Amino acid sequence: MDFFSFVIGLCLIWILIKTFSYGRSKPVHRKLPPGPKPLPVIGNLLELGDKPHNSLTKLAKAHGDIMSLKLGRVTTIVISSADMAKQVLQTHDRLLANRTIPDAIRVYNSEELRLPWIPVSSRWRNLRKICNGQLFSNTALDANQDIRRKKVQELLAETRQSSLTGEAVEIGRAAFKTTLNLLSNTILSVDLADPNSDAARKFQEIVWNILKEAGKPNIVDHFPLFQKLDPQGIRRRMTVNFRKMIGLFSGMINERLQLRKVSDFITNRDMLDTLLNITEENNEMMDMTTMEHFVLDLFVAGTDTTSVTLEWAMAELLHNPEALSKAKIELDQVIGKGNPVEESDITRLPYLQAIVKETFRLHPAVPLLLPRKAEADVEINGYIIPKGAQVLVNAWAIGRDPTIWENANLFMPERFLGSEIDVRGRNFELIPFGGGRRICPGLPLVIRVLHSMLGSLIHTFNWRLEDGVKREDMNMEEKFGITLQRAHPLRAVPILASLK
Repeated sequence: MDFFSFVIGLCLIWILIKTFSYGRSKPVHRKLPPGPKPLPVIGNLLELGDKPHNSLTKLAKAHGDIMSLKLGRVTTIVISSADMAKQVLQTHDRLLANRTIPDAIRVYNSEELRLPWIPVSSRWRNLRKICNGQLFSNTALDANQDIRRKKVQELLAETRQSSLTGEAVEIGRAAFKTTLNLLSNTILSVDLADPNSDAARKFQEIVWNILKEAGKPNIVDHFPLFQKLDPQGIRRRMTVNFRKMIGLFSGMINERLQLRKVSDFITNRDMLDTLLNITEENNEMMDMTTMEHFVLDLFVAGTDTTSVTLEWAMAELLHNPEALSKAKIELDQVIGKGNPVEESDITRLPYLQAIVKETFRLHPAVPLLLPRKAEADVEINGYIIPKGAQVLVNAWAIGRDPTIWENANLFMPERFLGSEIDVRGRNFELIPFGGGRRICPGLPLVIRVLHSMLGSLIHTFNWRLEDGVKREDMNMEEKFGITLQRAHPLRAVPILASLK
């Protein structure tokens, strides 16, 4: 059932109810932040449109950087400035750290097992400790750097083949495949994007289906009364996809467990072996069910967000050839023509770092961050965020705030040269990974992967748009989903750069 058809149907039902009853509506909380007047029953749902990050930004200009809306039956507070984001993500983080759980996520007890969604608790702290101390520490990432190097070289080899035939590369798809294989080798020591493997094709299909379903507007999220009905079938389809993925991971984990029992077993030193070691040492910290969901999160959270960001970075560089030229000059001077870009080189490439930051500013992969939930009434700037309210932080709006950023809608990496602003949650004007205790734990890995992939692609090749499209004619339109994708996939022809 179409989302907006369902909303219109609810309006008709309300009219019938009002015709036969004279019930009085509940009074509005007097200290709620200002916001647009809600319609009966559906509230402000129709004002969201198909690009809610954009619609909410426009509404905030009229109603303020802390704004209240009624999305169906759900009171929602929208944060649209760096100062207000600091209040939510730092000052009042303790009371606003838990999540509003989308109905699509309520499968296989995900709200109790999956790190992004479980409440702050001993289980949550144990999982964060594993991430920070053993999976995404500098020591751990340095140890498996060779895996990432190999996968980036495979990306370059495939791109080089396209350059020889003059074929265009679909940048997002190539980035997704590389990111998936990079993660699957880091976690499981296997390629899950092998084009010759039926299992790999099935896995990619499952990942895409999960992302597609999770990104759809879901009437149940706004009208919890319909939760048991699942009128759009989203939770039903998510259950099928989760069952397939959990089954795949369960099989891989059990296969590794059997191998570990063999006397001459040689550890892969991948993330799975690390997690199994933790399970054997402390089953309360990590059991098999938790492990399956944990591995699922690493894939679902890491693949699409990384590949989407790389595609946007390449699109902005092709749209702004002066920036692309500056990046190539820096790479030639620091790395040297013909030499590979290594992760250890990133700190010596300030312009490349600035490009990545500028891409995060203009195109945060999750533009509204993950929703938070107020555990008690919280006062901010004289307004009350009521207990139970959903809180959305509009990172897209903050990244384009003209009071913070000069020429806010222009791609200008130079703005970050000599700047101390980074994406690690300390500077609330740039928060693509969130902030506070719920900041994305995979941030250190994503930073390494993005810089090495992007740097390698622009250092090794020159690029032109497919079919002679001019840069000024590029379509830079966005498509809102679980991640902020390009409405039109970027296709570009690689040309092997001269070594002279």
